[in-house]
Parts: sequence; C-alpha cells; structure tokens
Amino acid sequence: MKIIKIGIASQEKIRARMLAIARGELKPKPSDPKIWFTSMRSLSEVLSDENRALLDVIRTSRPASISALADLTGRKQGNLSRTLKTMSRYGLVKMEKHERSLRPIAHAERYQIMV
Repeated sequence: MKIIKIGIASQEKIRARMLAIARGELKPKPSDPKIWFTSMRSLSEVLSDENRALLDVIRTSRPASISALADLTGRKQGNLSRTLKTMSRYGLVKMEKHERSLRPIAHAERYQIMV
C-alpha cells in the first residue's frame, strides 16, 4: 500500500526549503513529505470527502478515460477535468495519455499529513 506524505507549511518556508535543496544545502530524506500545502484549508479543498471518494473510484475501477470516470461517478466531465488537473498538479493523480484520451491513475491508497 503506497502512502503519500503531505506537508503543511507557509509559502515562505516551502520556498526556503526548495531553495536550500536547489543550492545543495539540504538533502531531502525519503521520509520527508513529497507534496506541500500552505494551509490545512487548501489541503482540505483538494482532499475533500468528495475528492477522496473520487480517488477511491479511480483506484478500484481503473477507468480508461475521464469520460468513463464521469459515467462511473455521475459527475460532469468538465468538472472532473478541473478536479483531476488540480490533483495532478499536486501529484495525487497521474494523467496518462492513452490513444485519444487521458486515463486518471491514483498515486496512493493512503495519505499521511505532517505539520
């Protein structure tokens, strides 16, 4: 079972951390979060109950396309595309090109939040 570690820190701290890594002053540990949010509020918007249910459908059903996922969930394709784009930006979902469509793939089964 893959677990994604999520960190919560201010924009300034995230930026300082990234710059320290880029300068070679900080070497990230394997146990460090891979995904960062600036607040619990922004995290809760991306990993809302509805979106966690969506990730579960993606994991269990493995839809071949966004339109297949729309059929499974009853959500509109445009709404799903926006949600999946956001999740993809944070690394929660991978959008894999498959012929003429995009196939959503969930990256993890569990999430661990580190403050």
